Amino acid sequence: MSWCIYLTHPEVRIDPEVPVPDWGLSQTGRERAALAPALAFAPDIRQVISSGEVKAIETAQVFAGRRNVFHRVLHFLHENDRSATGFLPPDEFEATADAFFATPDRSVRGWERALDAQSRIVTGIKSALRHVPDADPVLFTGHGGVGTLLMCHLMGAPVSRAHDQRRGGSWFRFDKAWLSNQTGRNLAWTEL
Repeated sequence: MSWCIYLTHPEVRIDPEVPVPDWGLSQTGRERAALAPALAFAPDIRQVISSGEVKAIETAQVFAGRRNVFHRVLHFLHENDRSATGFLPPDEFEATADAFFATPDRSVRGWERALDAQSRIVTGIKSALRHVPDADPVLFTGHGGVGTLLMCHLMGAPVSRAHDQRRGGSWFRFDKAWLSNQTGRNLAWTEL
């Protein structure tokens, strides 16, 4: 079995009039995404898989285009469903996200439960990897909350925002085998 990278999208253009999944990268976000193809792991990546949010697709396209690798979109790897609230001002969003991670077995304000999102994401990544040769390293791009839920699973840790990235455009590496075999390992985010 080989390894994977999970990379979160960097800064986005926030527009309260646009549905959150349709937000794209800001100029700063594009500049930071352009750093990923130069990272030490980049030459080994054989495929990029993104969620269907515009910001994740754009991050994946920057990497895939510069490294000339196949990019696939899997819509079921989307961020937690928070359509019940739509756009929230930053302070209100952060408070709601804190509650989402603090009470993973409950829906907060109509959002998808964290445990349900985590199960969907882990199952989705396992399913995606069944279609990739074992020896091929894969880059996943998506939302930071998705990465946090994945990281908690890989660490065998309870869902917690304590494992969240400090800034969008961060990544971590994991072995494919860890998806089925959590042993309390430590993982850490690295910023672009």
